[in-house]
Formats: sequence, structure tokens, C-alpha cells
Amino acid sequence: MAETIQLGQPPIDVTLKHSTRARRLSLRVSGVDGRVSLTLPRRASMREAQAFLRAKEDWIRGHLDRQPDATSVAPGAVIPIEGHPRLIAETHTKSVRLMQDHLLIPKGSDKAGVRVRAFLKTLARDRLAEASARYATQLGRPFVKITLRDTRSRWGSCTSEGNLMYSWRLILAPAQVLDYVAAHEVAHLAEMNHSAAFWTEVGKLMPDYQHPRKWLRDEGRSLHRYQF
Repeated sequence: MAETIQLGQPPIDVTLKHSTRARRLSLRVSGVDGRVSLTLPRRASMREAQAFLRAKEDWIRGHLDRQPDATSVAPGAVIPIEGHPRLIAETHTKSVRLMQDHLLIPKGSDKAGVRVRAFLKTLARDRLAEASARYATQLGRPFVKITLRDTRSRWGSCTSEGNLMYSWRLILAPAQVLDYVAAHEVAHLAEMNHSAAFWTEVGKLMPDYQHPRKWLRDEGRSLHRYQF
């Protein structure tokens, strides 16, 4: 069972995870949300864990300093939608409306983040369904269904049954990036691996996939900075 301890001042929360498979102490700072975790072998003591963390404190703080600042989604905040910055503004509207440079929300709403998230999830589903259908037709292999989640470890997945899963936060990324993830997951309908044959399929579906793939590697974690 995981437990949490604090390191230094100001305190850093560190999650301790005991593992029967671990052979040594293993430290991780999530590039997505900045969570710090330490995996310990079964026989490691708390004293060893604390000493290890004290020795690594400067390294941990250095990583945390490079984390993107969190943005609370509320009137006045700017969020990217399909890669384009939009100012969230209250107005006399009954529903959330996407404009060229603004995202309009009902005036006086005390649940701005919830409303915006629901709108973005619907938009993400529409865009991902269209892209998935387009690439599946191109590949000649149908998928079964699409589900959306707020995953932190992956942007999409494909099961052997043909079910596709995507992170709805892809709607925040440039449209080409969302398209790339759809092409990537649909390609798994033909190749359930990441072999050379798989990447050949991705290249057939989206010949210029290298650029959005690099964007996702370099900038993808920033999509998790927005708190709804």
C-alpha cells in the first residue's frame, strides 16, 4: 500500500511504493503533473528512503521548477483549443460557444470549469470520431467504438477487439496532433505493436506524422496544466 512522506522546506510530497520486483530505490518525477514517487525494494527501510530523498532533493526541486504552471479554467483565463489560444469570457449566452479568439460561457456561471470541460469533451469526440473514421476507411479496417478519458500515461490506445481510447485533452493541441494520434491508434488495427511494419502503416495514413509526433513528445505535458 502506498504512503506519502514530505521532503524538505517548502515540503514536497513524495509517494512511497513498495515493490517485490524492485531491486533498488527508484525515483520518478512525473512530467505530466509533477508528482514525485519513490519505489522501494521490499527490504528497504524508511531510513534508507529518507536518506536517498535528501541526497536527491536538489535534483527533485530542479525538475519541479521546470514544470509548467497550472492554469485554472475560469473567466479571464486563456486556453488553447485546437492549438489556438482562446480567452474565456462571460456573456449573455445559454451555452458555451466557440469563437475565433474567444470561448464564450454563460454569464454568472459558478461552474465555468465544468461547463468548459463538457464542451471540450464533446468537441474532442466529434473531431476524433471523424479522424478515426477517415483513417479506418483509408486502412480498410473498421474500429468498434471510441471512448474518451483523461489519461495521464498515454494519449490513446487500441485493443485487439478494435476499441479505440483517446485523451479528450487532445482537443487542446494543434489539429494536426489530434489527427496524428488518431492515425497512430487506427494503425494498430493492422499492427498491434510498434514494429517497423506499424510505422509503415502510420506513414501511409499520415505521411508527415513526424512533426506532430515530436510536438506531442515536447509539448504534450503542457496540456495537463489546465485545471477544470
